[in-house]
Amino acid sequence: MLEIEEKDVLRSLRRDNPWWDARDRTSISARYRHRRAYYDGFKTLAFNWEIHRSIILMGPRRVGKTVMLHQLIDEALTDGFPPKGILFASIDTPLYSGLPLQRLVDLFEDQSDLESDGRRLVIFDEVQYLKDWEVHLKVLTDQYPNTRFIASGSAAAALRLKSNESGAGRFTDYFLPPLTFAEFLDFSDLEEDLIEEPDEGRKYGTKDINALNSAFIDYLNYGGYPEAVVSPAVRADAQRFLGRDIIDKVLLRDLPSLYGIQNIQELNRLFTTIAYHTGQEISLEKLASSSGVAKPTITRYMEYLEAAFLIIRVKRVDSAGQQFKRMVNFKVYLANPSMRAALFAPVDADDPAMGTLVETAYFSQWLHSPDLPHLYYARWKEGRTDMEVDLVYVREQHPPDWAMELKWSDRYVNNPNNLKGLISFAQRNPSPVFEAGASSRTQFQETEVSGVHISHQPVAVLCYAVGKNSTKQNAGSGAHLAFRRG
Repeated sequence: MLEIEEKDVLRSLRRDNPWWDARDRTSISARYRHRRAYYDGFKTLAFNWEIHRSIILMGPRRVGKTVMLHQLIDEALTDGFPPKGILFASIDTPLYSGLPLQRLVDLFEDQSDLESDGRRLVIFDEVQYLKDWEVHLKVLTDQYPNTRFIASGSAAAALRLKSNESGAGRFTDYFLPPLTFAEFLDFSDLEEDLIEEPDEGRKYGTKDINALNSAFIDYLNYGGYPEAVVSPAVRADAQRFLGRDIIDKVLLRDLPSLYGIQNIQELNRLFTTIAYHTGQEISLEKLASSSGVAKPTITRYMEYLEAAFLIIRVKRVDSAGQQFKRMVNFKVYLANPSMRAALFAPVDADDPAMGTLVETAYFSQWLHSPDLPHLYYARWKEGRTDMEVDLVYVREQHPPDWAMELKWSDRYVNNPNNLKGLISFAQRNPSPVFEAGASSRTQFQETEVSGVHISHQPVAVLCYAVGKNSTKQNAGSGAHLAFRRG
């Protein structure tokens, strides 16, 4: 078998690590001006040398993982970290195909003039392309106590599974989700112009609801992806640039190679069905009927899609906030609402899909919050009438804390009595702390129906508030964000 010459691998490493050459210290900050809200927390974790663990940076494609890694390198260099003490290697580089991580580290050590006990920063991007990567990384973590290893990848299903199984005590997972609406406004330089800080009632406001709603539509169409926000070319053809990454790379390559999926078109058809109907209640029977995929296969595929951060399933509770023993019916949301536009077509303010996309967008803001496992939807019968509430918050062994109806309309502000499911749910769960809310398109209002107080706020403001508060809560802690629901 022919082997790639070492000199060619080293030449590639030098190209990807220009800071090794003192004459080539081009600032990365100049190319990557915007930072994710999670950057500070990730940096704190990466540079905590008191904890000897490797970091697994996970997330969907196109959410800015590689950019954040380069920003980390730039800040390390700015703070005086030795340039030859930093290695960046993208494992999907053809020259590195099948090359053990140890060999890359050996080549890195050969060019370094640091003392053997000096600190080093070693980053393996797209590590999922190396078979048994977790075994390689575990050995390196043990062998090099003064080296901070960071591995990143988009095939998060394999990353999470293998880091949990083989890296116990040695790996720390860090999840980078799609952009929140708050981050989108920041990246678009619109946050200061459109958002009012919380008033005494601790609620965000807006200086121009029409302009905010226009930005919200843009967020639904392409706003989950930093590249689309900052690049007019990508934004102008999001279906080509973003849809291709979702379909060609995740569904047609990553997941089949990781799980040995033979019928790729079947997986594609299932995901397309889910994406088109995001936010709707489904059952395995209905999904099997509409997609043409057998129920056992659907169950397996949905686990893969959820582990890969493409979808999330939401469980159902009854009118008392109690879970059902068997999850026969459930809702499925896209983890990023702009995936739908990337797969089909952009939406406008009056698109029929706005109802479910609003719900998807609001729910997706909670992916950044540790409260995610407490979110459900409620559905029950009163006589022969089906009653439903879009979103309820229920902690274990506690009555429901709040319930929310998600609407892209102002008509419920003037006719709150039409929110029958929300009103009934509130009446069935009386509590001094319970809150009922309903989103609107443009209106802020407080109403009361049959003793139930309802707070109405524009859904764009609500999405901003949830995303902003969630990232504030988590970004500075360096804590791992759990995405999957138990």
